Amino acid sequence: MARACQTRLKDSIDLAGICDLLEEKAELLQKSLKGNTPILGLDDLVKRSDLIVEAAGAKVSAYILKKAIDSKKDVLIMSIGGLLGNEGLLENAKGARIRVYLPSGALCGIDGLKSASIGRIDSVILTTRKPPKGLTGAPYITKNNIDLSSIKGETIIFEGTALDAVKGFPQNVNVAAILSLAGLGAANTRVRIVTSPDYTKNVHEVEIKGESGNITTKTENLPSKVNPKTSQLAVFSAIATLEGVIKSVRMGT
Repeated sequence: MARACQTRLKDSIDLAGICDLLEEKAELLQKSLKGNTPILGLDDLVKRSDLIVEAAGAKVSAYILKKAIDSKKDVLIMSIGGLLGNEGLLENAKGARIRVYLPSGALCGIDGLKSASIGRIDSVILTTRKPPKGLTGAPYITKNNIDLSSIKGETIIFEGTALDAVKGFPQNVNVAAILSLAGLGAANTRVRIVTSPDYTKNVHEVEIKGESGNITTKTENLPSKVNPKTSQLAVFSAIATLEGVIKSVRMGT
C-alpha cells in the first residue's frame, strides 16, 4: 500500500517514514519504496508526521489511535476491528480536534448506512463468504479445532455479533467493525461467516432495514495478491481515503 500511495499521491503527500515491530519487515518495505524513506520508531514517526496511517493490525490500532490523540495528529485506521470496545477513543479524538479516517474497506454500502442512521435502523446483517485459506489461523478456527481442509461444501463457520466476529476473525471481517461504527454498534450488528473450497472470491453481503427502507449490497472481492486474508479493494479503499483528505471535491455522504 505504501508504494501505491507513494506513486499515486507523489505530488500531494510526502512519506515521512515507516515503522514496523519487525525490523526485517520494515527493511523489506523500505527496499520496495522509491527514495530513501527512513525507518523510525513509533514515537519518532508520530512526531514527524501530520497524518499517521495505521496498517499494523487490530491488536495495536487502538494504541496507535491513542498515540495520535495524545500528539494531536490526524490518523487513518485500517484495522478498525481494534476500535471495537475502545469507541471512547473516537470521542477523545473529537475533543482533541483531530481527524480520524476510517476507510470503508472491502465493502459497499457504508454511505447508505450512514445516511440511513440519521433515521431509525432496525437491523444490520453481514454475511461474509471466504475460501478456507482466507480463514487459516483465525483465533476462532484455532480455538474450536476446525479443520478447514476437511470442509467439502458450503459451511457456516460462525454466526453471532460483530463484536464476537472481530475477536474471532481479526484479520478477516474488518468490514464488520466499520458497519458497527456506522450503524447499530458491535453488539447489535449480526455477522455470518460462510466458507467453501469452491469459493474463489471474498464476498460480503449486507442487509440494512430501517425507517428509510431496505438496503442490500453485495461486494465480490478478489483477494489481495500479498495477503489472501484481506481483499484488494481494502487496500484501494485506504488509498482512496487518503486522496479524499487532500482533494477539495469530496464525493459520497
